Amino acid sequence: MTEVIFLVQEDANGVWDAQAIGFDMITQADSTEELKKAITEALQCHFEPDEKYRPWISV
Repeated sequence: MTEVIFLVQEDANGVWDAQAIGFDMITQADSTEELKKAITEALQCHFEPDEKYRPWISV
């Protein structure tokens, strides 16, 4: 299983950004709840469903 850690920051306009460390994934949302959904979607798009190293998702 692969561990993916996201650096999460709120910008000056109140938008939440999440960037995966060591992977080419970045997403953003207007709230932390929306950001959790966006991170989950980014992970699902980046890794194939049957890929051996697909991470377990916990946000």
